[in-house]
Amino acid sequence: MGKKMKAAIAKVDKEKFYSIDEAMALAKEVNIANFDSSVDLHIRLGVDPRKADQGIRGTVTLPHGTGKTKRVLVLCTPDKEQEALDAGADYAGLDDLVQKIQGGWLDFDVVVAMPQTMAKLGRLGRVLGPRGLMPNPKSGTVTPDVGKAVSEVKKGKVAFRVDKFGIIHTSIGRVSFSADKLVDNAKEMIHTIVKMKPSSVKGVYMKGVSVAPTMGPGVKIDTKSYN
Repeated sequence: MGKKMKAAIAKVDKEKFYSIDEAMALAKEVNIANFDSSVDLHIRLGVDPRKADQGIRGTVTLPHGTGKTKRVLVLCTPDKEQEALDAGADYAGLDDLVQKIQGGWLDFDVVVAMPQTMAKLGRLGRVLGPRGLMPNPKSGTVTPDVGKAVSEVKKGKVAFRVDKFGIIHTSIGRVSFSADKLVDNAKEMIHTIVKMKPSSVKGVYMKGVSVAPTMGPGVKIDTKSYN
């Protein structure tokens, strides 16, 4: 462990649960990266992801965005290409883009698709699926309204899903954001997930929340401080 990391860890009381305002300020302070790294929220839920109704996943539009410009690819019919491009899509088309992806091209961050194009996407499942790029109706990336979908992604809409351990990992901004903006984004994310609590979940739903920069220690958040 390097000196910078040791110094950063020393600033965090492992036994303390910080208020959400204190936590965001501290997450900025303990960042040791020399670049504008991501600030990530880690939410441990009392769910069993193996059960269909407890596999929490969804989308949220963060008030201040993520600080990262996402490259959006739209797979659509020819009459929708201009709409997608006007909304900010980086690429729009169908057969030519499908062929490029099959050839190994992955120069994009989000894929939006029209329902009638999904049959052609089937062959891309092995490429896009493992990378979390496969369009999905639940995340709003399979829709006939491609313009709206692209606009939302560009404004800061992010998709999240619980992993097999019952934890959601998601970016809520960058270290360069003010602590207030990180607080706003974190609250929006947390409140969205709270509203999604399945009726079948008994006991504690929100078991633990922490925040951490890409390179730096985690800071535990008092779950009573963001109501």
